[in-house]
Amino acid sequence: MNSRTITRVQAPIIPVVAEWTRNTPDTLSLGQGMVFYPPPERALAAIRDFGQRPEEHQYGSALGDKRLLELIAEKLRSENQINPNDYQIMVTAGANMAFLNVLLAITDPEDEIILPSPYYFNQEMAIRMLSCTPVAVPTDRYYQLQLDKIAAAITEKTRAIITVSPNNPSGAVYSEQDLRAVNALCRAHGLYHICDEAYEYFVYGQARHFSPASLVDATSHTISLYSLSKAYGFASWRVGYLVIPKHLLPSLLKVQDTNLICPPLICQKAAIGALEVGSDYCKAHLNRLLAIRTQVISRLQEVRNKIDWVATEGAFYLLVKLHTQRNDLEVVKTLISDYQVSAIPGCAFGLTDGCYLRLSYGMLDSTRADEAMTRLVTGIKALC
Repeated sequence: MNSRTITRVQAPIIPVVAEWTRNTPDTLSLGQGMVFYPPPERALAAIRDFGQRPEEHQYGSALGDKRLLELIAEKLRSENQINPNDYQIMVTAGANMAFLNVLLAITDPEDEIILPSPYYFNQEMAIRMLSCTPVAVPTDRYYQLQLDKIAAAITEKTRAIITVSPNNPSGAVYSEQDLRAVNALCRAHGLYHICDEAYEYFVYGQARHFSPASLVDATSHTISLYSLSKAYGFASWRVGYLVIPKHLLPSLLKVQDTNLICPPLICQKAAIGALEVGSDYCKAHLNRLLAIRTQVISRLQEVRNKIDWVATEGAFYLLVKLHTQRNDLEVVKTLISDYQVSAIPGCAFGLTDGCYLRLSYGMLDSTRADEAMTRLVTGIKALC
């Protein structure tokens, strides 16, 4: 018999759509959120002789490799204006694991976690897996935070407020002013502010990334999540890290030791190579992503009378709402089967007031982006 708790958790939609895509030859993907470029050569060079030393086959520190922790600390100080001495850093097998580790450390069953909606579906799933309650609070028409609604959602059961900026799935970048306000709200109510910053480098135009943990009065209640998956083309390597208040360390060590024991050393060695190259590696690719974003936005103009959408300034996602009564999951199936182009349905992200699609352009070159958008535009014209 299946667990009743897990049965209530939504199915992970990206693997489902990926399977439909694989089963339909020549389908172009506007679905999965990955980048087009590989890891830096220095990351690969760092592991070419891995396994030649006996210690490379032994358990390592639960917190992570010393050199990697040093590089992360330098990065936090120089790029995020976070004083690493005020926090504890822990390396994890990706940011999703970092999030689940945090929930295990700070929540009890029936606690509530506030999620601005649309939300990152894996976070909503993790909350339900621990028998906690996700409280979705809608963002405004531009996918920006509505601070009054967040404040109104706080109850005696609330344990944390999550912000994902730049945002998955909307691509919205939350303002420094709003993130400061959420952090102050958490401090005033004795809550944790969980800041997912996996897309920190992917900002365009006038948008700027801000790390709430840089605030001088944030150290006791601010938790930050980071990932190498996007910035360094590291999706399969599963390397992320947590920046946590020091008082949470005993609990996080229990969780880490039970779940993982220690982060895989070979992945950490590759991560050391990546961070030694630094974030300029990612930033060097942003102009190409910006060009693809411009291309995608231009093609959406062809169906502007059939969709609603916002040209957000972060990550590599756009949300479109189709002018149709059709179910979004059925629309995705039809786009794949009849037009050989895939997207992710908005229902996965808590969008239930219409037919939404999340478009991801991070994996495409100019030629494939144009062809994918031709297929999508043709499909939207037929379905709306």
